[in-house]
Amino acid sequence: MQFFKDISHIFFPNICLTCKATLANNEQVICTYCIYDLPTTNFTKTKSDVIIKIFYGRITLENATSLLYFKKKSLVQTLIHSLKYQNKEEVGKFLGEWLGEEMKQSNSYNTIDFIVPVPLHIERFKSRGYNQLTEFGLALSSALKTNFNASNLLKQTPNKTQTKKGRIDRIINSKELFYLNNIDTFENKHILLVDDIITTGATIEACCTELLKSKNIKISIAVMAITV
Repeated sequence: MQFFKDISHIFFPNICLTCKATLANNEQVICTYCIYDLPTTNFTKTKSDVIIKIFYGRITLENATSLLYFKKKSLVQTLIHSLKYQNKEEVGKFLGEWLGEEMKQSNSYNTIDFIVPVPLHIERFKSRGYNQLTEFGLALSSALKTNFNASNLLKQTPNKTQTKKGRIDRIINSKELFYLNNIDTFENKHILLVDDIITTGATIEACCTELLKSKNIKISIAVMAITV
């Protein structure tokens, strides 16, 4: 089997998604050189409250972390763009395994009951064919040895892309977009809500507002990247 994999690698080599160099057999998604160039936040290791401060006065969070910093025209943007628009779901798994290893070593996330992805509306899901957060969430679920639930928090109305919207427009655009299929499922549970990028936090706030309808719920957040 390894022989055929090696032959396949010769004729169809895996390419780094950022610099386009051929990946070595022990490399995934991006090459080692590009990994070292990624701007990691170290939020999990330092127990930073940067994200929690974003939501002060809006929602109460137990803990929050981000793996990377996000800037336009950066390696991180290339990775996440590949994940969302080029069917590169392996990016989500790669980032989830990376962040999951960090979170596994932190006592802040050892009481998580469910990992919940920010949902896509069914129309967006059908057009894209997948939720870009599924593999990310499943990797975190595996690392933290907890449950992945993508069926209870749902999106009820489609909205246009948030990419070019300002902060106020994003907040307005995110209101009342989400609903709980069963309000009791998350009762007395600690939820880890996952998303790809935090910008204004409007989408996450809207999700948390709906999640908080469950009694005695605790919410933490984990994202791939946060804008700087």
